[in-house]
Amino acid sequence: MLILLPTHLPTHLPETVEQGAAAAERIAVQTVTAAVEQPARVLQGTVGRRATLGAMLRDTLSPAGVHRMVEASRPVYDLARISVGHPFGVTFGPDGLLAAFTYGIDELRTLRVTRKGESYQAEMVKREYDVRVAAVRGEITSSLFAAVGAAGEDDQLALDLADIFMWDVDFNTELRNGDSFRVAVEKLSLDGRFSRYGRILAAELVRGRRVLQAVRFDGKQGPGYYMPDGRPMRKAFLRSPLRFTRISSGFTHARLHPILGVVRPHFGVDFAAPIGTPVRASADGMVTRAGLDGGYGKVVRLRHANGYETLYGHLSRIDVRVGQRLIQGAVLGAVGMTGLATGPHLDYRMAKGGVFLNPLKVQSPPADPIAAEEQDAFQAARDHLLALLGPAPAGLAVARANAPPARAPARAFSGASP
Repeated sequence: MLILLPTHLPTHLPETVEQGAAAAERIAVQTVTAAVEQPARVLQGTVGRRATLGAMLRDTLSPAGVHRMVEASRPVYDLARISVGHPFGVTFGPDGLLAAFTYGIDELRTLRVTRKGESYQAEMVKREYDVRVAAVRGEITSSLFAAVGAAGEDDQLALDLADIFMWDVDFNTELRNGDSFRVAVEKLSLDGRFSRYGRILAAELVRGRRVLQAVRFDGKQGPGYYMPDGRPMRKAFLRSPLRFTRISSGFTHARLHPILGVVRPHFGVDFAAPIGTPVRASADGMVTRAGLDGGYGKVVRLRHANGYETLYGHLSRIDVRVGQRLIQGAVLGAVGMTGLATGPHLDYRMAKGGVFLNPLKVQSPPADPIAAEEQDAFQAARDHLLALLGPAPAGLAVARANAPPARAPARAFSGASP
């Protein structure tokens, strides 16, 4: 209990009980007024570069006091891990001494340290997002980013949407004006203000009269996205091993080599991109070569399941070693122009059973579908989630048939050059 004491006493005793009560009331009012006139003072800021807690509080606490605060906080959060740009606050009590210290770990967690005499007590103050599901739709006029922005949403939603369909669509080259999308996505807010996107629950991409739909389902295999019939969106190979700006040279049996000046086959696809652009493994696989290889320059080769192989040529940097196992999407190097190359690009090649394939026309085998025992749960979830998208455009039918893969009559990686 905090007891407020008067700052002075009356110079004489009251003559009556009533006078005594009145005097006591005046003293109490004076005391409370004095306390109100000395409110707690709060200083707020953000952690600067190379800042330490001791430096931040050097005008407030002694080194011993800072040490006691750090030790008291350690079971809750290590104050040695404060990061640049994170908010902090210092509250001073009426006595002018530090009463509390707060540090924003992230937007949902704040460390609060309170002074208790000569010691400190630490606690984690947690918040929760307000979550609502929003239906967003848009039409492509130039790019997916532009369409998402025109719908009033952030670029992150475009990236998340592209991640769902990246096995079926290359968003840099295959979208056309008039294509459209619909998405049901969680929006997370704090204090009534949008903070970030949560899970995409359902998505639809319309390309001409071809409709791709995906719903999120948390099954025994973990969370993933599936077509309405239960087939997974994820497939064995990505449509593109990197984000690129344009295709500078396609798969062909007769191309005039830009350096050698002769006509020869080009059994790959050249993806033009800035030097240093990360290159991803298009599928799970093992590294069988990582180093210099003639006209390919710095190259990485991967061996995949079912007789597939991929090659990534003209790299500026190699981040893997022979024998290393990679998962789909893992960065294996960076775009360059080593070997016989006139500009920065990735020479991407694919083969099966020793025969080159056109990577842009390969029908990639899907991952495992929904298990039979989970079909009922999936179908119930599917119907609910697709309804969140809102009314569908009229006259569109769902179709996912891809053209059969084209096969080039040339042996793969056997002395072939760019």
